[in-house]
Amino acid sequence: MKVKICGITDVETGIEAVRYGADAIGFVFAESKRRVTIEKAQEIIGYLPAEVHKVGVFVNESREEIEKIASIVGLTHIQLHGDETGRFSESLSLPVIKSISFQGNEGLAALADYPNEFILLDSPKGKYRGGNGTVFNWNEVDPNLINNHKIILAGGLHANNVEEAINIIRPYMVDVSSGVETDGKKDLDKIKTFIEKAKSTPVGR
Repeated sequence: MKVKICGITDVETGIEAVRYGADAIGFVFAESKRRVTIEKAQEIIGYLPAEVHKVGVFVNESREEIEKIASIVGLTHIQLHGDETGRFSESLSLPVIKSISFQGNEGLAALADYPNEFILLDSPKGKYRGGNGTVFNWNEVDPNLINNHKIILAGGLHANNVEEAINIIRPYMVDVSSGVETDGKKDLDKIKTFIEKAKSTPVGR
């Protein structure tokens, strides 16, 4: 099971997350308490191995700004958390992860033909478009609607529920942010435990 640790804002946490086995590191460039500057993201990415995905999170940002940030900091993937269309997704130069806030299978069906490889399945929107730390009902998801994409599961995951989530959704990757924090800060022990738990959970589609 692949693991993405999102909302990284300092070098040490990025390095340690990768050392523990993280396959992807997420950098938030949208409004969020975990927002990172271009300079800091560039610094962190400079310490990360080439094979680790460096994912930039954006919400309704212009294509020009996304491409500029991606080029400066060295992103490998773009995560779209706003109202971006499939056409907008196709206009970007890097692979796109399109986030959808799960509020029923009707909305999920609308993304069935979305023209990119990855769909991030998240909880309904709260104060921010992601990273709200709430769980949705995984059993409500119709698996037939997500077969055409690599699913990245997010939304309220932590070490104590990630095994159940993986068993139900059988995603390509799990994505965690607040679930590996203590008092709003990334907790290295929680990151290590989460990654170990996720990677020890057998999954097959």
